[in-house]
Amino acid sequence: MKALVSTGGRSVQAACDWLFSHVDDPFLDDHLPREFVLYLRPSGPLQNQLSHFWQQSRVTCGKNKAHNIFPHITLCQFFLCSDPQVEALCEALRAAVQQWRGRFPSPLPLELYTSSNFIGLFVEEQAADVLKQFAADFAAEATRKAEVHVEPHRKQLHVTLAYNFPSSHLPSLEKLAKGIEVKLGCDWLAVLFSRDIRFANNETLRVMYPYAPQNEDELELLPGDHIFVSPVDQGSTSEGWVYGTSLASGLSGLLPENYVSLADESDTWVFHGSHSFFSPGNRSSEDSFGASLSFTGALHLRQVLRMGGSHSRQPRRTLLVCRHGERMDVVFGKQWLSLCSDSKGRYVRSNLNMPPSLPLWGDKRDYHMDAPITVLGTTQARLVGEALLESNTPVDHVYCSPSLRCVQTAQNILKGLQQEGKVKMRVEPGLFEWTKWVSGSSLPAWAPPADLAAAHFSVDTSYRPLVPVSKLAVSEPYESYMSRSFQVTKDILSACRGSGNNVLIVAHASSLEACTRQLQGRSPPSPKDFIQIVRKIPYLGFCSCQEQGDTGVWQLADPPILPLTHGPNHSFDWRETLLQE
Repeated sequence: MKALVSTGGRSVQAACDWLFSHVDDPFLDDHLPREFVLYLRPSGPLQNQLSHFWQQSRVTCGKNKAHNIFPHITLCQFFLCSDPQVEALCEALRAAVQQWRGRFPSPLPLELYTSSNFIGLFVEEQAADVLKQFAADFAAEATRKAEVHVEPHRKQLHVTLAYNFPSSHLPSLEKLAKGIEVKLGCDWLAVLFSRDIRFANNETLRVMYPYAPQNEDELELLPGDHIFVSPVDQGSTSEGWVYGTSLASGLSGLLPENYVSLADESDTWVFHGSHSFFSPGNRSSEDSFGASLSFTGALHLRQVLRMGGSHSRQPRRTLLVCRHGERMDVVFGKQWLSLCSDSKGRYVRSNLNMPPSLPLWGDKRDYHMDAPITVLGTTQARLVGEALLESNTPVDHVYCSPSLRCVQTAQNILKGLQQEGKVKMRVEPGLFEWTKWVSGSSLPAWAPPADLAAAHFSVDTSYRPLVPVSKLAVSEPYESYMSRSFQVTKDILSACRGSGNNVLIVAHASSLEACTRQLQGRSPPSPKDFIQIVRKIPYLGFCSCQEQGDTGVWQLADPPILPLTHGPNHSFDWRETLLQE
């Protein structure tokens, strides 16, 4: 029951994974209740604007206290609920929302308020009274069904945009806040979250790099995990070290401070479902949260535990996006083919950074339009795969652009992951870069998946593309490219839901921005700004985007691997250098 509640009742498998990761947790058998809170959370166009404000304010002025929790309106104070009563608590929320469906203020009137260290959107008084009545009704239902005491929020209801920030940041934050169109459409959701009561007042840190303990009192670190740190426990630690507790395992110990970074408080909260006031149906990860927590579900869990299970290191759905490796035509120039072709048209490399052979060499391929990667490009890709393997980051699905450089990069990442042949690449033309950047009047003649498979690439030949090659047009408008990338990414994530947490896309420099920006609810940048962003992304540039619970909200997060830095290296001719007088 504790495992089911701690994973939000998503599934028996998630609960099994949680239990196997907590087998050594000293508090595993502790019957402490969890702390719950009820929020109103925006969705739709207003939510997109608020997410954009969150991102821009963080970039412009750095993190402030408001960033610890996503945009919301607080309906009640945190309250306690024991694990056996959570099913009834979720039913109380469902019943309360059902009673209020059709009575919720629409649109919800909001007004911007600013002071020297606070910026927020306040609910107009009459509408606020209606929301407070709903909170009171939920409190009564929760008491009746789950035997818990809920204290409705009595202060002015509002969405906090920023607070506890330096006064010098006020003009910039206020300007960004005034850009929020508060009258945009919004479906307000009643959402229920919980947190571990033991760590309510602790600092939350995110693990950036893996760490293997060198002493018995040290804590193993896995990228993607979160660490709770209490100021009380830091008195006897050495400089550069902190004492913390792992969210993933429940174990405590010392850890190097430079292996972690500050995270948002809500990153570790458990999502227990959400309900719309305007459309019927539960937005939780399961059709019925109660079904997951039922006695039958608990018996199923015991049966699975007897049969054995596996430990899921990364319970969140994660999208990994990576640029291809170093290109032959960029290193050796556009006439590179003339440097490695003999008089009979056979491939002969003239530099150690040229691969010993090329796939599909001959009349089947037109390498002028579709250049392969170099030997260093192959090495770069394999290093990324090895780093993913070392960081215990499984890759469940791999999608790649049809460009040969992307297919080769994906193949070598799988080699480094030791998954070559086990995970099949899905070649998706919809992931190709902005076609305006293609030279000439036609697109490259990419090798079909069947030919790639015949050349020993680990390609899924049964995959049917979301965007066929015939649907791509030369010199497409910028808006069309961004829309295509966003739609393909959403369709990929939808197709992979329920069959693994981690999806890897190997495509182009532009893909890191185009495949993730709108997924976060942010508007596309201007074409000029987009080009400036893309120019900064190196070969094997890598980013990670995580889904926040089962809410459909995605945010960029620290990648599970270290960055890969490499520099230019000119061609060395010993005759010209060493034989000069």
